[in-house]
Amino acid sequence: MTDFDAIDALLASVQEETALPPAAERRRLREALGLSRTQVAAVLGVSASTVGGWESGREPSGEIRAKYGYFLDGAQAKVAAGEATPGTRDAAEEVTSGTRDAAEEVTSRTRDAAEAPVVDTAQRRAADVEETAGGATLAAPAPCVLCGAPALHQVEGFPQHLDAADCQAATPAATAPREQAPPAAAVEPTAPAPTKLVPAGRRAKEADSPDLIARSVEAALAAHGGDVETATAALVKRAIPDAMALLDETRKGARYQVIAHPPMPDILRRKSAKGPDEIWEARPNWTRPELPAGRHEVTALDVNGAYLSALKTHLPIGALEHSTGNVHDRRRAGVHLITPPAWDLDHLLPNPLGNREEAGAFWVTEPTLRLLLRLSSDPYGLCEPPVIHESWTSGATEGLLEKFRIALKDARDRAITEDDSVTLEYVKAMYSKFVSTMGESNYNRELYRSDWMHLIRSQAFANLWMKAYKCFDEGLVVVRAMGTDELHVAGDWRQLFAEGRAVTEVKVKDVYTLGDDEPDPPADA
Repeated sequence: MTDFDAIDALLASVQEETALPPAAERRRLREALGLSRTQVAAVLGVSASTVGGWESGREPSGEIRAKYGYFLDGAQAKVAAGEATPGTRDAAEEVTSGTRDAAEEVTSRTRDAAEAPVVDTAQRRAADVEETAGGATLAAPAPCVLCGAPALHQVEGFPQHLDAADCQAATPAATAPREQAPPAAAVEPTAPAPTKLVPAGRRAKEADSPDLIARSVEAALAAHGGDVETATAALVKRAIPDAMALLDETRKGARYQVIAHPPMPDILRRKSAKGPDEIWEARPNWTRPELPAGRHEVTALDVNGAYLSALKTHLPIGALEHSTGNVHDRRRAGVHLITPPAWDLDHLLPNPLGNREEAGAFWVTEPTLRLLLRLSSDPYGLCEPPVIHESWTSGATEGLLEKFRIALKDARDRAITEDDSVTLEYVKAMYSKFVSTMGESNYNRELYRSDWMHLIRSQAFANLWMKAYKCFDEGLVVVRAMGTDELHVAGDWRQLFAEGRAVTEVKVKDVYTLGDDEPDPPADA
């Protein structure tokens, strides 16, 4: 093969990308057919939020694009056919009404025939067709007007099953010969399924969604013959799509619709493939410069489920809108360009803005701004309020991911109680990867909300800072604060935090000592 032949072969192997209608038209076609996103997602093998993304402007690729294009082509043809024949629905209703009597007559006749002695079935059906007004045999099967299954005959121009035994709309009593009905004594009673409960404030209520986490764990263990290590690895590998499926399930019936792919301002876009955007998350990495005199026993505490707890934060619901001025609306959330206040307590507590060395104004998240505003007011009074220059915000709520968070938390709590390491690792991977990949990530194309990613991570940092302040306020010595989950303190921390593995508890990572013993008093004292 020559070089030119190889080039021709390469070009021949390239398939043209399936053309798709505009995003608004995709949604119009789906809604015109009365289909939900969940129904479309099910046949395409994706989640409902993915379909929502395609209807908001995101473009599918590869084989799934071809499948989606095939669906849209068929939807377009079906909608166009309906629009080309106005009054089709009324005519269909009239036809259905007009043929109901004929259908009942046919069903009645076939019921009697079913109870009569059996003769040549083919002859009886042919006779029924001839006796029924307008009866005829179809050249090709067509959907029955009663049950929708393929029928070989038509009555008054409309496809129908002439034998009730063939029609799925008929009742079992009308279709089965009486002598074949099983005796009542032979029917085994079916035990009622147990009712699953979930906490609902002071009361309990019935669970209104399937336990997708438990179902996935059971399936993985079964698929890998009970091998815990292999099943865990398989679950962790698919943690992102499973988390998105859980999010879709917990968002059913929700008050607000998640916008998965809104347009993002340039400050939230990466400047290079591996570079950051312009948002400062205030991650702490602080060590107290000096300790009081004496010897101190320091305990390194590990905060459980930091990102899981941070899912409860004020998240913008829709696309971000720009505003200017030194004004903060607590009903909205987003990112803000601020000039931060001076922080004069670095010898006692970490700076709420983390270890930022550059001076001047910069973009911070909603949790960071709210923390600064809180610390500048009573009863704290630890700093001056920040100055807000610009904001990108949207109407917000703390409850946007609350059902999702509770589902993960409950699964985590059960796993700890039952010593279930598979579920524990699976749940941890679900919420940690969910947070880390919802930005501009190729690992999760179903949700592009870099604003949410920054806000959730910053909320975890703010939660850790408030734990450090709680220790300081109770007289403990705060020694270190790092990331989202590590806090080193000297003093009786058990008066503030319970030790354990729940998200409201802390674990001990290390215990060490710092400082010198008190010097001996002078001999002549």
